Amino acid sequence: MPNLLVLQNSANLETSVSRRLVATFVEAYVQRHPDAEIFHRDLARNPLPHLSPSLAAALLPGQGAATPDLGLADVLTEELEAADIIVIGAPFYNFTIPSTLKAWLDHVVRVGRTFAYVDGAPRGLLPPGKKVIAFVASGGAYAEGPASAMDFATPYLRFIFGFMGVTDIEIVRAEWQAVPERGAISAQAATERARNLAAQVGTAIPFDPQPDASVPRRSGLAASL
Repeated sequence: MPNLLVLQNSANLETSVSRRLVATFVEAYVQRHPDAEIFHRDLARNPLPHLSPSLAAALLPGQGAATPDLGLADVLTEELEAADIIVIGAPFYNFTIPSTLKAWLDHVVRVGRTFAYVDGAPRGLLPPGKKVIAFVASGGAYAEGPASAMDFATPYLRFIFGFMGVTDIEIVRAEWQAVPERGAISAQAATERARNLAAQVGTAIPFDPQPDASVPRRSGLAASL
C-alpha cells in the first residue's frame, strides 16, 4: 500500500498556488489509489520549532541526553522513512525554501539515521524507492537563464534529499505568479503536470526498518556550529 507524506509550507492559507498544486496532486492520486495512506503536515499552520541547543546536542551521538525535541525528531523521521512519496508545497521565499521546511529538514537529516559517512563520503540511509515531488511557486521565473543563479531552493532540495538517499526528485514550477497573465498560464501547466504525475507514480516499496550494520556512524554536524 503506497504511503504519501504531504508537507504544506505556504503562509498564504487562502489563495496559495503551491497549496493548490499539492491538493490537485493528492486528489488525483487518491482517485487512482484509494487505499493510499496519506499523512499531512501543514508546517505553516503548525510550525515546528527551529533547531535548539538541546536538540543539536541530542542529534550528536554521545553528545546529549534525550529530550522532548528528540522525541519529535524521531516521529518526523519515522514519517519520512515510512513514506513512498514525499509531496512538498514549496513557495519561493527570498530565493529559497520557507524556514518552516528548513526546520522540518533539520529534524530529519540525521547522522546514523538518514545518512552516514563511509570512507569519508556521505551515504544516504533512507529506504530505496522513494520519490520527492516539490511544487515550487515563484513570483518570477528562475528555471533557466541568468535568473537561475538566484534559485537557492530547488538545487538545495535536490541536494539534501539526495544526501539522504532519495535521487528521484521531481520539481514542478509555477512561475511568474507576480504577473497575473503569465502566472495563470504557468500555474495551469503545473496543474496539468500534477495530474499527470498522479497517474504515473504510485508503486510502493516495502520499508525495511533494519539499519545497515556495515555503515559506520559518524557525525556530520559539527558541535561548534
